Amino acid sequence: MSDIVVSGYYGFANAGDEAMLAAMIEALTDIEPNIKITVISGNPEDTRQRHGVAAIYRLNYPEIAKVLAQSQLLISGGGSLLQDVTSDRSLYYYLSIMMLAKKLGKPVMLYAQGIGPVRGYLAQGAMRYIGNMVDLITVRDEGSYEELKRLKVTAPPVHITADPVLAMHPVDKTIGRSILKKHGQEGVAPLIGISVREWKDWGHFKQVMGHAADKMIEELGAKVVFIPMQWPDDLGVSEKIAGRMKNKASVLPSEYTTSELLSLVGNLDLLIGIRLHALIFAAVMHVPMAGISYDPKIDRFLETIGEKHVGTLKTVTADNLMARIREMWDERKQPNREREDRITALRNKAFLNAELALSLVKK
Repeated sequence: MSDIVVSGYYGFANAGDEAMLAAMIEALTDIEPNIKITVISGNPEDTRQRHGVAAIYRLNYPEIAKVLAQSQLLISGGGSLLQDVTSDRSLYYYLSIMMLAKKLGKPVMLYAQGIGPVRGYLAQGAMRYIGNMVDLITVRDEGSYEELKRLKVTAPPVHITADPVLAMHPVDKTIGRSILKKHGQEGVAPLIGISVREWKDWGHFKQVMGHAADKMIEELGAKVVFIPMQWPDDLGVSEKIAGRMKNKASVLPSEYTTSELLSLVGNLDLLIGIRLHALIFAAVMHVPMAGISYDPKIDRFLETIGEKHVGTLKTVTADNLMARIREMWDERKQPNREREDRITALRNKAFLNAELALSLVKK
């Protein structure tokens, strides 16, 4: 019997989503060590090995129905599952799992979701219809709450919490240090990490990132390392940018676990991120960060910690990026206390997600 079934974008080697799942499992088992969790995954074997939980294939609906029938709760999330910008097929898929659980008489919780944008007329109707069936919703930011109101999803209780990963415990830096040493990144020079992603084959931001990385090396005497968060997708774009640079930068070539990535980020003096969870990892490990936006979720997260992005993928410039880096450079020795206080408050809100989920199980 599975007490909780978890539905989300798991088993696809996306470091951010795998970190969310790890964080959810960590928080739930911190409170209830004997809870049984089954994950609906694109790669069940990888999920079993990586997270130590039961897993079933995401398109095996008979098996999903069987496991749901034996469960006490379906969790949908976290992440940006309910949006139709990247694809409306994924939106309908996650809604279908929620509908199946409700048909089987099971409570459903949206767990720290980043809602929207939902633009299509049919997609909005489906969100409104099924969203109003669920039992409890937590969202990771104010923007998601406003999107629910716009979609007229008003029946379930809604709590504004925070991304699940913010509830994770900081990890030891030793593993990250050994990975960096293996790739020639050791010594006393400051280390700046960059996390990028491909987006619609746009070239502007790649030129900007390469130019800015050269400036970091020349002006600040820093070393630069590219850290792929989704493997192997981010590896290719990282290599493209590094290949355009005048100076040498390292690209970490392997796929890493959540703990390894957190440990790597913890060894940085500063992180520049396009990927949301690269920025969140920096928050967990108390590393100064600069974010570049490609999606409202980046803006929303940065706003919750009192920051703004340095530009979008279309508008960012090397000068603006370097100006922000110079502003933050002294934070390596003197942390921004206001931001640290905000992150602590978000950590407590992130842990609330698990407490609310388990309250549904107890009911």
